[in-house]
Order: sequence, then structure tokens, then C-alpha cells
Amino acid sequence: MECYDKNAVEKHPPPNQKWLSDITEVPCSDGKLYLSAVLDCFNGEIVGVAMDDNMRKEPCIQAFENACKAKKARGMIYHSDRGSQFTSHAFRESLAKRDAIQSMSGTGRCYDNARMESFFATLKKEKLYKIKTERYPMVYIKSIIFRYILVYYNRRRIYTSNPGGWSPAIYRERMLSQAA
Repeated sequence: MECYDKNAVEKHPPPNQKWLSDITEVPCSDGKLYLSAVLDCFNGEIVGVAMDDNMRKEPCIQAFENACKAKKARGMIYHSDRGSQFTSHAFRESLAKRDAIQSMSGTGRCYDNARMESFFATLKKEKLYKIKTERYPMVYIKSIIFRYILVYYNRRRIYTSNPGGWSPAIYRERMLSQAA
């Protein structure tokens, strides 16, 4: 029987095994922008993003597909809330094509997706509230969000859940190179 630290495994599952997702809104001068993101529990990295001017299922499906393509991943546990986007037939078909296992919060239980909610709170506090997004058009806010996630959050920002505080992408690179 193999010995392992159960707490370490629960805190840091292997890459692409447990993903979280949600959708949030950002006010802009020309309407509301909806951001759907996918977080890998292995390192806290945002592995998929999609934005649109509506909160229908399409941005959530696109964020999932973007994550799968970027990480060449399949067969993960995919956790979200019970929003209509995530319970739609089209979304479930998308998960099935990638052999993903859907996991959802119980009705009225928002705390099991707290890590994803925490990412959105961090994005808003560190970037979006400071620039007053309602003064700018969606196209400009989209570029700010992409840069924040792909350049700063994933690659530079200290991430205290990762040993050594490594940023999510750097932690992934280090762990995968050690495993090789």
C-alpha cells in the first residue's frame, strides 16, 4: 500500500483532475460583460476564460472548451454551481465529449465553490474596481481582464496556496519538470 499525505493530495490534486467554474458580471459603459472562468485546483491557475455580453450557456461552454484545448485535458471533475448555464443540455454534452464528471453545489450551498468566487473577488478588488469599469466599453475591459489573468494572475502574482508562494503557471511548470 502506498503512503501519502492525504491533506496534500486534497489541497493539490494532480493537474487537470479537478476544475472549478463560475460566471460573473462586470458593468461597462455599453452594457454588462459576463466572464466565465475555469480554475485548476492543482495550482489555482485560470486555465480557461470566455467573455460575452450575455450570461447564457455559450460563454461557460467556451471557457470549458478553451481550458480543455489549452491543457490537452479530459476526464476531470468539473465543479460549478447550479446555474442554468451549467445545467443546460448543451453544457452537459460538452462535458461528456471530454469525459468530464460534473459536480455541482447543493441547492443553497454556495461555500463549496468558494475558491472560484475568491478568484472573482481578487480580480475585482485588485483590478476592476480600481479602474471603474462602467466608464469603459466592453472591448477595452475584455483586454484588461485577459491581460490580468494571462500575464499577471497566472504568471506573476504570489499564490499563497502553492508551496513557496509560486504563481500558478510557474508552480505547474516546476512540478511538471520535477516529475519528468
